[in-house]
Amino acid sequence: MRIVILGSSVYSETACAMAVRLAQMEQVPVGALALSTLNRGTLLRKLRQWGAREVANYARAKLMPQRRDQAPKLHNIYLQPLLNPKGDLFRSLREVAGLYSFPVAICDDQNSPNAIAQLRKWSPDLIIFTGGNILRQTVLAVPRLGVLNVHLGLLPEIRGMNSPEWSLLKNVPVGITVHYIDAGIDTGPILQRYEFPDTVARESLSDLRNRLIAFGVEKVGDVVAALDHGSISPIPQSDLNEDRQFFVMHEWLRARAAERLARSRKPSLAGTLNE
Repeated sequence: MRIVILGSSVYSETACAMAVRLAQMEQVPVGALALSTLNRGTLLRKLRQWGAREVANYARAKLMPQRRDQAPKLHNIYLQPLLNPKGDLFRSLREVAGLYSFPVAICDDQNSPNAIAQLRKWSPDLIIFTGGNILRQTVLAVPRLGVLNVHLGLLPEIRGMNSPEWSLLKNVPVGITVHYIDAGIDTGPILQRYEFPDTVARESLSDLRNRLIAFGVEKVGDVVAALDHGSISPIPQSDLNEDRQFFVMHEWLRARAAERLARSRKPSLAGTLNE
């Protein structure tokens, strides 16, 4: 199967881990298309998600040369088994591509004519989206099968932003959905839903998000294998007319979600979650 990865940056840990996961399955990508490092939309999204200090630390870890006596750092430590398989940490898609021999292209907009021309040149059966722009129909129409996404919530119950937090507040099991992207917001056909099994070890909201991202990379590999063998088919979402899209969560609500998460780690208080 010919697979292309779309990434928010060449330094995206998720994109790098996805490429390694596919390569280990003998599904080496035919190409990866990433946004430029200083893409405005990506920077604004990271600032909203992480805050200025965390973004600065991330940029420093990725862009500054490492001293020989300094251990490389990951933002998402749960991706380490994929990004540090032999003791040498992958810091960019170019390093992964150098090992597994696939091309990496850079663009300012994944919907631009140049980006679409590059994608068509690679002629993918499947595109895996790991971050970037809101994709338009011209991109979605390029791959034979579709554009795959990992949503950090169970669809159709939890659509939109801050999915793990909204899952906690709405008493929906925390999990991920592997689905095809369509013109809506998290409304595309579902390939597989997975509830997150590690319910006790979630230390914080950011820790939970990182665990879900790593869980998603693992499960996308399973879905890709099933697609390659023709043993899985997409199922259209139901209840699309219902208003189930959630937006960026206010800090007050995030604090309530964090409280729910802390309480869920205490078995003696688990019954109070449904108050």
